[in-house]
Amino acid sequence: SSFFYRMGGRNETKVMYFILLGFPTTGELQLLLFSALLLVYLLTVLENLLIILIIRNNHSLQTPMYFFLGNLSFLEIWYVSVIEPKMIRDVLSHDKRISFQGCMAQLHFFVTLVCTEYVLLAVMACDRFVAICKPLRYPLIMRHKFCAQLVAGCWMCGLTTSSIKLSFIARLSFCSVDKINHYFCDISPLLNISCSDSSLAELVDFILALLVIMVPLCTVVASYICILLTVVKIPSSQGRQKAFSTCSSHLTVVILFYSTTLFTYSHPKLMYTYHANKLVSVLYTVVVPLLNPLIYCLRNKEVRFAMRRTFTCR
Repeated sequence: SSFFYRMGGRNETKVMYFILLGFPTTGELQLLLFSALLLVYLLTVLENLLIILIIRNNHSLQTPMYFFLGNLSFLEIWYVSVIEPKMIRDVLSHDKRISFQGCMAQLHFFVTLVCTEYVLLAVMACDRFVAICKPLRYPLIMRHKFCAQLVAGCWMCGLTTSSIKLSFIARLSFCSVDKINHYFCDISPLLNISCSDSSLAELVDFILALLVIMVPLCTVVASYICILLTVVKIPSSQGRQKAFSTCSSHLTVVILFYSTTLFTYSHPKLMYTYHANKLVSVLYTVVVPLLNPLIYCLRNKEVRFAMRRTFTCR
Protein backbone atom coordinates (compact mmCIF):
# COMPACT_ATOMS: atom_id res chain seq x y z
CA SER A 1 0.00 0.00 0.00
CA SER A 2 3.02 2.29 -0.07
CA PHE A 3 6.24 2.93 -1.95
CA PHE A 4 9.52 4.58 -1.01
CA TYR A 5 11.22 7.43 -2.80
CA ARG A 6 14.28 9.50 -1.99
CA MET A 7 13.99 13.14 -1.09
CA GLY A 8 16.70 15.31 0.40
CA GLY A 9 18.95 12.29 1.05
CA ARG A 10 16.39 10.31 3.10
CA ASN A 11 13.70 7.74 2.44
CA GLU A 12 10.10 9.00 2.43
CA THR A 13 6.97 6.89 2.30
CA LYS A 14 4.05 7.58 0.03
CA VAL A 15 0.90 5.71 1.08
CA MET A 16 -1.10 4.50 -1.91
CA TYR A 17 -4.14 3.23 -0.02
CA PHE A 18 -5.56 2.53 3.45
CA ILE A 19 -7.44 -0.52 4.73
CA LEU A 20 -10.63 0.31 6.64
CA LEU A 21 -11.00 -2.34 9.34
CA GLY A 22 -14.66 -1.45 10.05
CA PHE A 23 -16.63 -3.84 12.26
CA PRO A 24 -15.34 -7.42 12.56
CA THR A 25 -18.22 -9.78 11.63
CA THR A 26 -18.55 -13.36 10.45
CA GLY A 27 -20.98 -15.46 8.40
CA GLU A 28 -24.64 -14.82 9.14
CA LEU A 29 -23.93 -11.65 11.12
CA GLN A 30 -22.21 -10.20 8.05
CA LEU A 31 -25.31 -10.66 5.89
CA LEU A 32 -27.58 -9.35 8.66
CA LEU A 33 -25.45 -6.23 9.13
CA PHE A 34 -25.29 -5.67 5.36
CA SER A 35 -29.11 -5.93 5.06
CA ALA A 36 -29.72 -3.66 8.07
CA LEU A 37 -27.28 -0.96 6.87
CA LEU A 38 -28.63 -1.05 3.30
CA LEU A 39 -32.21 -0.72 4.57
CA VAL A 40 -31.27 2.16 6.88
CA TYR A 41 -29.41 3.98 4.06
CA LEU A 42 -32.30 3.62 1.59
CA LEU A 43 -34.84 4.71 4.24
CA THR A 44 -32.74 7.76 5.20
CA VAL A 45 -32.43 8.93 1.57
CA LEU A 46 -36.13 8.23 0.91
CA GLU A 47 -37.28 10.08 4.07
CA ASN A 48 -35.22 13.17 3.25
CA LEU A 49 -36.32 13.18 -0.41
CA LEU A 50 -39.91 12.92 0.85
CA ILE A 51 -39.47 15.98 3.10
CA ILE A 52 -37.99 17.99 0.20
CA LEU A 53 -40.91 16.92 -2.04
CA ILE A 54 -43.55 17.79 0.59
CA ILE A 55 -42.02 21.24 1.24
CA ARG A 56 -41.77 22.04 -2.49
CA ASN A 57 -45.34 20.89 -3.27
CA ASN A 58 -47.17 22.62 -0.40
CA HIS A 59 -47.68 26.36 -0.49
CA SER A 60 -48.36 26.43 3.28
CA LEU A 61 -44.78 25.27 3.90
CA GLN A 62 -43.14 28.04 1.84
CA THR A 63 -41.78 29.71 5.00
CA PRO A 64 -38.20 30.27 6.25
CA MET A 65 -38.48 27.45 8.81
CA TYR A 66 -39.31 24.86 6.13
CA PHE A 67 -36.83 26.38 3.67
CA PHE A 68 -34.09 25.62 6.23
CA LEU A 69 -35.58 22.17 6.90
CA GLY A 70 -35.50 21.39 3.16
CA ASN A 71 -31.85 22.40 3.05
CA LEU A 72 -31.11 20.23 6.09
CA SER A 73 -32.72 17.24 4.32
CA PHE A 74 -30.71 17.97 1.15
CA LEU A 75 -27.52 18.16 3.23
CA GLU A 76 -28.27 14.87 5.02
CA ILE A 77 -28.78 12.96 1.76
CA TRP A 78 -25.20 13.86 0.80
CA TYR A 79 -23.99 13.36 4.38
CA VAL A 80 -25.06 9.67 4.51
CA SER A 81 -24.05 9.09 0.86
CA VAL A 82 -20.44 10.07 1.57
CA ILE A 83 -20.05 7.30 4.19
CA GLU A 84 -22.72 4.60 4.06
CA PRO A 85 -22.36 3.11 0.50
CA LYS A 86 -18.64 2.35 1.09
CA MET A 87 -19.43 1.11 4.61
CA ILE A 88 -22.18 -1.22 3.28
CA ARG A 89 -19.91 -2.58 0.51
CA ASP A 90 -17.07 -3.27 2.98
CA VAL A 91 -19.31 -5.42 5.21
CA LEU A 92 -19.40 -8.18 2.54
CA SER A 93 -16.18 -7.39 0.68
CA HIS A 94 -12.76 -8.86 1.49
CA ASP A 95 -11.11 -5.87 -0.18
CA LYS A 96 -11.61 -3.02 2.28
CA ARG A 97 -9.07 -0.72 0.64
CA ILE A 98 -9.59 2.96 -0.02
CA SER A 99 -7.05 4.95 -2.04
CA PHE A 100 -5.19 7.83 -0.37
CA GLN A 101 -6.96 10.31 -2.69
CA GLY A 102 -10.30 8.59 -2.03
CA CYS A 103 -9.71 8.77 1.70
CA MET A 104 -8.87 12.49 1.55
CA ALA A 105 -11.93 13.15 -0.66
CA GLN A 106 -14.24 11.26 1.74
CA LEU A 107 -12.79 13.15 4.71
CA HIS A 108 -13.14 16.50 2.90
CA PHE A 109 -16.81 15.96 2.03
CA PHE A 110 -17.63 14.52 5.47
CA VAL A 111 -16.03 17.43 7.40
CA THR A 112 -17.66 19.95 5.04
CA LEU A 113 -21.11 18.45 5.63
CA VAL A 114 -20.71 18.06 9.41
CA CYS A 115 -19.51 21.67 9.82
CA THR A 116 -22.27 22.95 7.52
CA GLU A 117 -24.88 21.09 9.61
CA TYR A 118 -23.54 22.63 12.85
CA VAL A 119 -23.94 26.14 11.46
CA LEU A 120 -27.29 25.37 9.75
CA LEU A 121 -28.79 24.09 13.02
CA ALA A 122 -27.66 27.34 14.69
CA VAL A 123 -29.29 29.36 11.87
CA MET A 124 -32.52 27.38 12.38
CA ALA A 125 -32.39 28.23 16.10
CA CYS A 126 -32.01 31.93 15.23
CA ASP A 127 -35.00 31.64 12.89
CA ARG A 128 -37.13 30.25 15.76
CA PHE A 129 -35.83 33.06 18.03
CA VAL A 130 -36.93 35.77 15.57
CA ALA A 131 -40.30 34.03 14.97
CA ILE A 132 -41.17 33.80 18.68
CA CYS A 133 -39.35 36.76 20.23
CA LYS A 134 -39.79 39.28 17.36
CA PRO A 135 -42.98 38.05 15.62
CA LEU A 136 -43.96 41.44 14.12
CA ARG A 137 -40.53 41.93 12.55
CA TYR A 138 -40.19 38.30 11.42
CA PRO A 139 -41.45 38.73 7.79
CA LEU A 140 -39.24 41.79 7.38
CA ILE A 141 -36.08 40.15 8.75
CA MET A 142 -36.41 36.61 7.37
CA ARG A 143 -36.88 37.45 3.70
CA HIS A 144 -36.21 34.71 1.15
CA LYS A 145 -33.03 36.40 -0.16
CA PHE A 146 -31.62 36.70 3.37
CA CYS A 147 -32.49 33.04 4.12
CA ALA A 148 -30.70 31.95 0.92
CA GLN A 149 -27.67 34.03 1.93
CA LEU A 150 -27.66 32.37 5.38
CA VAL A 151 -27.71 28.88 3.81
CA ALA A 152 -24.91 29.87 1.41
CA GLY A 153 -22.96 31.17 4.44
CA CYS A 154 -23.41 27.79 6.18
CA TRP A 155 -21.94 25.95 3.17
CA MET A 156 -19.07 28.45 2.93
CA CYS A 157 -18.22 27.89 6.63
CA GLY A 158 -18.23 24.13 6.08
CA LEU A 159 -16.10 24.26 2.92
CA THR A 160 -13.58 26.72 4.41
CA THR A 161 -13.18 24.73 7.66
CA SER A 162 -12.77 21.45 5.78
CA SER A 163 -10.24 22.90 3.30
CA ILE A 164 -8.05 24.27 6.12
CA LYS A 165 -8.17 20.99 8.09
CA LEU A 166 -7.42 18.90 5.00
CA SER A 167 -4.47 21.07 3.99
CA PHE A 168 -2.75 20.09 7.25
CA ILE A 169 -3.83 16.41 7.37
CA ALA A 170 -2.86 15.71 3.73
CA ARG A 171 0.73 16.81 4.53
CA LEU A 172 1.20 14.10 7.18
CA SER A 173 3.33 11.01 6.49
CA PHE A 174 1.78 7.60 7.11
CA CYS A 175 4.83 5.31 6.61
CA SER A 176 4.01 1.60 6.54
CA VAL A 177 0.92 1.82 8.77
CA ASP A 178 -2.05 1.56 6.40
CA LYS A 179 -4.79 0.07 8.62
CA ILE A 180 -7.49 2.49 9.82
CA ASN A 181 -9.47 1.14 12.77
CA HIS A 182 -12.69 2.72 11.55
CA TYR A 183 -15.34 2.27 8.85
CA PHE A 184 -14.60 5.60 7.13
CA CYS A 185 -11.77 8.12 6.85
CA ASP A 186 -12.11 10.39 9.84
CA ILE A 187 -9.65 12.86 11.39
CA SER A 188 -9.03 10.88 14.61
CA PRO A 189 -7.84 7.58 13.07
CA LEU A 190 -5.67 9.39 10.51
CA LEU A 191 -3.95 11.43 13.25
CA ASN A 192 -3.34 8.21 15.21
CA ILE A 193 -1.63 6.28 12.38
CA SER A 194 0.53 9.19 11.20
CA CYS A 195 4.26 8.59 11.76
CA SER A 196 5.16 12.28 11.39
CA ASP A 197 4.65 15.03 13.95
CA SER A 198 0.91 15.69 13.89
CA SER A 199 0.86 18.29 16.71
CA LEU A 200 0.25 21.24 14.33
CA ALA A 201 -2.54 19.38 12.49
CA GLU A 202 -4.08 18.47 15.87
CA LEU A 203 -3.89 22.08 17.08
CA VAL A 204 -5.50 23.45 13.89
CA ASP A 205 -8.18 20.74 14.07
CA PHE A 206 -8.89 21.52 17.74
CA ILE A 207 -9.13 25.31 17.20
CA LEU A 208 -11.42 24.93 14.16
CA ALA A 209 -13.55 22.28 15.92
CA LEU A 210 -13.88 24.65 18.90
CA LEU A 211 -15.04 27.48 16.62
CA VAL A 212 -17.38 25.36 14.47
CA ILE A 213 -18.92 23.53 17.44
CA MET A 214 -18.92 26.09 20.27
CA VAL A 215 -20.01 29.21 18.35
CA PRO A 216 -23.13 27.51 16.88
CA LEU A 217 -23.78 25.73 20.21
CA CYS A 218 -23.64 29.04 22.13
CA THR A 219 -25.95 30.57 19.49
CA VAL A 220 -28.45 27.70 19.92
CA VAL A 221 -28.33 27.94 23.75
CA ALA A 222 -28.71 31.76 23.73
CA SER A 223 -31.62 31.53 21.24
CA TYR A 224 -33.47 28.94 23.32
CA ILE A 225 -32.92 30.85 26.57
CA CYS A 226 -34.56 33.92 24.93
CA ILE A 227 -37.34 31.71 23.49
CA LEU A 228 -37.99 30.16 26.91
CA LEU A 229 -38.14 33.57 28.61
CA THR A 230 -40.60 34.80 25.96
CA VAL A 231 -42.76 31.65 26.08
CA VAL A 232 -43.03 31.82 29.90
CA LYS A 233 -44.54 35.31 29.59
CA ILE A 234 -47.37 34.09 27.31
CA PRO A 235 -50.51 34.15 29.51
CA SER A 236 -52.41 31.12 28.13
CA SER A 237 -51.08 27.56 28.43
CA GLN A 238 -52.38 26.87 24.89
CA GLY A 239 -50.36 29.79 23.54
CA ARG A 240 -47.24 28.60 25.36
CA GLN A 241 -47.69 25.08 23.98
CA LYS A 242 -48.22 26.36 20.42
CA ALA A 243 -45.14 28.60 20.60
CA PHE A 244 -42.85 25.87 21.89
CA SER A 245 -44.25 23.14 19.62
CA THR A 246 -42.60 24.88 16.63
CA CYS A 247 -39.21 24.46 18.38
CA SER A 248 -39.50 20.96 19.86
CA SER A 249 -38.52 19.10 16.65
CA HIS A 250 -35.50 21.32 16.03
CA LEU A 251 -34.40 21.11 19.68
CA THR A 252 -34.59 17.29 19.61
CA VAL A 253 -32.47 17.15 16.42
CA VAL A 254 -29.94 19.60 17.91
CA ILE A 255 -29.57 17.53 21.11
CA LEU A 256 -29.12 14.28 19.14
CA PHE A 257 -26.58 15.70 16.67
CA TYR A 258 -24.55 17.85 19.08
CA SER A 259 -24.36 15.27 21.91
CA THR A 260 -23.05 12.47 19.67
CA THR A 261 -20.56 14.58 17.69
CA LEU A 262 -19.30 16.49 20.75
CA PHE A 263 -18.28 13.18 22.33
CA THR A 264 -16.08 12.40 19.32
CA TYR A 265 -14.66 15.79 18.35
CA SER A 266 -14.08 17.47 21.72
CA HIS A 267 -10.60 15.91 21.78
CA PRO A 268 -10.12 13.85 18.60
CA LYS A 269 -6.89 11.96 19.28
CA LEU A 270 -7.71 11.21 22.94
CA MET A 271 -11.27 10.05 22.23
CA TYR A 272 -10.09 7.76 19.45
CA THR A 273 -8.21 5.56 21.94
CA TYR A 274 -11.56 4.22 23.15
CA HIS A 275 -13.53 1.67 21.10
CA ALA A 276 -16.68 3.57 22.10
CA ASN A 277 -15.68 6.21 19.52
CA LYS A 278 -16.54 3.85 16.65
CA LEU A 279 -19.94 3.03 18.14
CA VAL A 280 -20.74 6.71 18.78
CA SER A 281 -19.78 7.44 15.15
CA VAL A 282 -22.53 5.01 14.08
CA LEU A 283 -25.02 7.16 15.99
CA TYR A 284 -24.28 10.39 14.12
CA THR A 285 -23.52 8.87 10.70
CA VAL A 286 -26.31 6.26 10.56
CA VAL A 287 -28.90 6.52 13.37
CA VAL A 288 -29.37 10.31 13.75
CA PRO A 289 -29.84 10.99 9.97
CA LEU A 290 -32.48 8.21 9.95
CA LEU A 291 -34.31 9.69 12.97
CA ASN A 292 -34.21 13.38 11.95
CA PRO A 293 -36.92 13.23 9.23
CA LEU A 294 -39.10 11.07 11.51
CA ILE A 295 -38.75 13.62 14.34
CA TYR A 296 -39.80 16.48 12.04
CA CYS A 297 -42.72 14.48 10.60
CA LEU A 298 -44.05 12.92 13.80
CA ARG A 299 -43.72 16.01 16.00
CA ASN A 300 -44.91 18.58 13.46
CA LYS A 301 -48.62 18.91 12.67
CA GLU A 302 -48.04 21.09 9.58
CA VAL A 303 -45.70 18.52 8.00
CA ARG A 304 -48.10 15.66 8.80
CA PHE A 305 -51.01 17.59 7.28
CA ALA A 306 -48.95 18.50 4.17
CA MET A 307 -47.92 14.85 3.82
CA ARG A 308 -51.56 13.73 3.83
CA ARG A 309 -52.41 16.39 1.21
CA THR A 310 -49.47 15.29 -0.98
CA PHE A 311 -50.41 11.62 -0.99
CA THR A 312 -54.21 11.82 -1.05
CA CYS A 313 -56.53 13.05 -3.79
CA ARG A 314 -57.47 16.69 -3.32
